[in-house]
Amino acid sequence: MKILHTSDWHLGRTLHGEDLHEHQRTFHDFLVDLVKREKVDVVAIAGDVYDRSIPPVASVDLLNDTLTRLADITTVILTPGNHDSAARLGFGAKLMGRGVHILSETGGVERPVTVADEHGEVLFFGLPYLDPDIVRFAFAAEGEQPLARSHESVTREAMDRVRRTVQQHGGARSVVLAHTFVSGGEGSDSERDLTIGGVDSVTGSVFAGVDYVALGHLHGCQNMAGHIPDQRPAAWYSGSPLPFSFSEKNHRKAVLIVDMGADGSVDVTPVPTPVPRRLIELTGDLDTVLAQAGEHGDDWVFATVQEPTRPPHMQEKLRRAFPHMLGCEFVSTVHRDRSTAPLVSEAMDAVAVVGEFYQQLAGAEPTHAQVELIEQAVRDARAAHDENSQRARA
Repeated sequence: MKILHTSDWHLGRTLHGEDLHEHQRTFHDFLVDLVKREKVDVVAIAGDVYDRSIPPVASVDLLNDTLTRLADITTVILTPGNHDSAARLGFGAKLMGRGVHILSETGGVERPVTVADEHGEVLFFGLPYLDPDIVRFAFAAEGEQPLARSHESVTREAMDRVRRTVQQHGGARSVVLAHTFVSGGEGSDSERDLTIGGVDSVTGSVFAGVDYVALGHLHGCQNMAGHIPDQRPAAWYSGSPLPFSFSEKNHRKAVLIVDMGADGSVDVTPVPTPVPRRLIELTGDLDTVLAQAGEHGDDWVFATVQEPTRPPHMQEKLRRAFPHMLGCEFVSTVHRDRSTAPLVSEAMDAVAVVGEFYQQLAGAEPTHAQVELIEQAVRDARAAHDENSQRARA
């Protein structure tokens, strides 16, 4: 059986303010073409289809269009992540056609979608993001105490239910879609923290007893076999198809083609996804950064300019050189002991305080024209404060 494993689409997300919708549409076209070309039997989507529980209309339309196209050529199985709303994503799940299965019900983790090939049936189970604060009560038997407040306890209980079903099917081949953080995985700063009770991960051993674990949540494509006892089951994060922060600049974005044999063994092949631009961080004085425009003019750039004082028109010069620049900052090379910065009190002159703050940031005293702007801003702020006070007394 040929399975395509993907996750963490985060439809509706931006990258430092850059709208990614058209790039996400390009990925979806790529995905549908790949499924056709490789004759994929099942597309497994392991959570975070949307970036937030109430996504933009354009993102809903894109998902609807993609699922419709995929349902015509393959079987689609998806489960919600921590960014999705399980209730909203799962709306209409029972009305879906035979080609699309949304496994969003926590109480149904032991009920698989069965897909057959020439070697027999393969059971697909969906473990949506399991919030311990909710699921530990839902998983507790009537009259019993709730499970421990941890990702480990609720995931282990879910997998116990999965293993019982696999045994009932005579040890049939099995795949688990799970949106969680497995210990040993390499994360990035674009992933939402899952910490509960000081712990944000589960050990790989909880997934024993199945053949393949299609993981979602971490945005880097990575093989987790080294963190699973006895290298079984095979477990991978497909990662996100697009980057969502500069911490992902070294990721190789991909989807995974998983070829499953008659005995449940798998061969996993990463297939690179279409990423429109590289993520590049440039650091140095302004001239050094600008000199790299020829090499990085078409990249997504974050520039850090390091000079004694802030260069005039720094942002304008950078944006002319790098049309796709996503951000920049100035860092003064003049050392200052900020631990001795004076405390600000109401009795201090406001213009002087702002001027000193400017000097700390820019590495130079404000010019006469800038001082005049600061004075005017202080006068305007005081006038607005007096007016609001008079209204309050009236």
